[in-house]
Amino acid sequence: MANVPKIRIAGYTDDWEQRKLGEIVERVTRKNRNLESELPLTISAQYGLIDQNEFFDRRIASKDVSGYYLIKRGEFAYNKSTSNDAEWGAIKRLDRYEKGVLSTLYIVFKILDEKQTSSDFLATYYDTNLWHKGIQTIAAEGARNHGLLNIAPNDFFNTLLKLPKSYDEQKKIGAFFSNLDNLITLHQRKCDALKKAKKFFLQNMFPSEGEKFPKLRIGGFTDAWEQRKLGDIADKVTEKNTKLEIKETLTNSAEFGIVSQCDFFDHSVSNIENIGGYYIVRNDDFVYNPRISVTAPVGPINRNKLGRNGIMSPLYTVFRTKGVEYSYLEWYFKSKYWHSYMFFNGDSGARSDRFAIKDSVFFEMPIPLPSLDEQRKLGAFFLNLDNLITLHQRKC
Repeated sequence: MANVPKIRIAGYTDDWEQRKLGEIVERVTRKNRNLESELPLTISAQYGLIDQNEFFDRRIASKDVSGYYLIKRGEFAYNKSTSNDAEWGAIKRLDRYEKGVLSTLYIVFKILDEKQTSSDFLATYYDTNLWHKGIQTIAAEGARNHGLLNIAPNDFFNTLLKLPKSYDEQKKIGAFFSNLDNLITLHQRKCDALKKAKKFFLQNMFPSEGEKFPKLRIGGFTDAWEQRKLGDIADKVTEKNTKLEIKETLTNSAEFGIVSQCDFFDHSVSNIENIGGYYIVRNDDFVYNPRISVTAPVGPINRNKLGRNGIMSPLYTVFRTKGVEYSYLEWYFKSKYWHSYMFFNGDSGARSDRFAIKDSVFFEMPIPLPSLDEQRKLGAFFLNLDNLITLHQRKC
């Protein structure tokens, strides 16, 4: 079988060649004796060579790094530590910084002749799993010390890799994946910027407690907002599944909203004998989940947007809106404005994982309301923002 890839840059037909790594790179063992750098690095399978302080939120290197390897931009390093994301360790090129220091547990190397071997190609090659088999053959059976592979440098540099004979083809493959990475980064940055914008708007497009006007507002609206109680604009749902007409049990997740238990847990966690006492949750009903988390310190409130009915444990509070735009209310509950009322009137100490508040108190919660038209436009504004975030996530 010819040594060629299944998909190839157009215009190239020659077989690829097999080389030992040590034939195209040389080991770097320069020590940081003159303290040229005091930037301690680590190697992450996801982020590459990165500052320890950024990755771990602290420095784990020794105070004296003069005995560490000094690595320079464009050079490579192999981290023999294994993880879920890197079963055979990770090999990455230093791209973020001009220089840094690495523990001598790492194997550092550089390309011998960059006119013969493309650095971008080699960086791309080590982003694949094609090199894992070579590492697997030189790692002794069970030879791991706390997740560190027992691999001698000489054996490492004897591992084999395949690459195009043509430097030009190597370069074009490297450039292809580099451009692809840049596109991913571009969409990720746009996505991150939109998420920050969404957070900012959620913090500023609803009035603060005691205020009648938000800091930022949809253009064309000037009237003061009114304050209503949740019980004035919503009714508690107490309809039970007594006839067992609905079998699908739902859950309310802080991250994913209202979803089927089977989708969220991979199975239904409810006891089939109890579902007759479950509340029926219809499309566009709201559900309060008293379970707390880091992202939902008083529990999440979400709207059923599945387009179908389901059932939920009576541990949840289900309510149905009246006379308000449900999309507006949905976004209000994605803000943190209502949290202060919950903290002041509820009890997070009754159980460590659950927030306790009586229904009678819960439905006294004050809700700021603009006109119905402004409610609709606010709901549409945040929906469009969410759709933009989703678009860039999909492109990414």
